Amino acid sequence: MDIREIPLTTIDGDQTSLAAYADRVVMIVNVASKCGLTPQYEKLEALQREYGDRGFTVLGFPCNQFAGQEPGSSDDIKEFCSMTYGVTFPLMEKVKVNGRHRHPLYAELTAVADVAGRAGRVKWNFEKFVVSPDGRVQRFRPATQPDDPAVIAAVETGLAQLRTPDLETT
Repeated sequence: MDIREIPLTTIDGDQTSLAAYADRVVMIVNVASKCGLTPQYEKLEALQREYGDRGFTVLGFPCNQFAGQEPGSSDDIKEFCSMTYGVTFPLMEKVKVNGRHRHPLYAELTAVADVAGRAGRVKWNFEKFVVSPDGRVQRFRPATQPDDPAVIAAVETGLAQLRTPDLETT
């Protein structure tokens, strides 16, 4: 299945899919407000600000499956992200990323192996999946910081795939 066709719901309840981001490099991250890794929001937002104008988007997927570290409502999550980290990137509705009731997007993403060749369950909050415009997915485990050189390389490689419009000469 093409992951771009999987229905998604924004944190505000609007329907969308990754097809809406087909002309962008997308970083999909399962996020949580009460996790030791929560400060990664700062670096995720920095990436959004640095690369957003070039065709990059972070998509945050709140998840409460890891030690109950995302217990809030959609409004609580939006307020926390905005007030604490100034998050401007899109957030989706709270999802499950593991188990029999996991979101269909994560059913596809967890089949992707990380750099060590391991696929399978999401290990914890802030696992990252970089999706290039050609549909290639690269996986980075939670401890890998958003500004890690390997993550930046994946983003840059994806951005290089985007077409630059032909410039008209006068």
